[in-house]
Amino acid sequence: MLALAAMELRLTARRGENVLVTIVIPAAVLLFFATTGIVPAAAGRPVDFLLPGALALAVIATGLVNLGIATAYERNYGVLKRLGASPLPRWALVGAKLVAVIALELVQVALLFLIASLVLGWSAGPAASIPVFLAAMLLGTLAFSGLGLLLAGTLRAEATLALANGLFLGFLMVGGIVLPVDHLPVPLEGLARILPAAALSDVLRVALGAAGPIGWPLVILGAWGAAAAGPAIRTFRWE
Repeated sequence: MLALAAMELRLTARRGENVLVTIVIPAAVLLFFATTGIVPAAAGRPVDFLLPGALALAVIATGLVNLGIATAYERNYGVLKRLGASPLPRWALVGAKLVAVIALELVQVALLFLIASLVLGWSAGPAASIPVFLAAMLLGTLAFSGLGLLLAGTLRAEATLALANGLFLGFLMVGGIVLPVDHLPVPLEGLARILPAAALSDVLRVALGAAGPIGWPLVILGAWGAAAAGPAIRTFRWE
C-alpha cells in the first residue's frame, strides 16, 4: 500500500496539470488576492482571510480534481481492473490513494503557511486551535475526496474531467475563498452557505484565530462527507 501511495505521488509530480492545480493555483490565489486590495476591509487583513481560503482550495484541488480525474482515467484505461485482480486488496488500493492525498495536503499546507508567514507577514491569532484545524482538514478531505471518487466511479473519464474542473471553478468563486460569502448576491449567498467549500473556509478561519461559529459549518462538512463517501463506496465501478 505504501509503495502504491509513493507511486501515486510520483505520478502526480510528473503531470504538469496536477502540479498546477494542486500546488501553483492555491499559492497564486493567496499571493495575488492578498496584494491587490480586492478583499473587503471588513474581512480584516487580506492574508488572514485568504490563507484559510487558499488552504480550502488546496483540499478541493487535491481531493476533487486531482484524485477524481486521475482515478477516472485509471478506470477508463483499465488500470484499476488490473490492480483489482492483483494480490493487493482493494481496501489497500483505496488506502494508498488516501495516503497520497494526505501526503500531498501536508506539502500544500507547509507551502501556504511558509508563503503567508515569510512573504505576507501572517501569524496565527491567540485563539488559534490545532484540533479544530485538524478536524477541518480531515472532514474537508473526506468530503472532497468522496466527491472526487463518486464522479470517478460513476461517470466517463471525460465527464469527470469537465465536471471536476467546473466544480473547482465554482467553489473558487462562491466558496468564500477569495470573497466573503455575505458579499455575494442574495441567491448565491444562500447557496454558498450550504456548500462544503464555504463551510471548510469558515472552520479554517476560526481554527487560525478568527472569531466565528464552527458548529454549523462542521455539520455541513460532515453531512457532505457522508453524502459523498457513502454513495462513492456503493456505486464505484472498477471498469
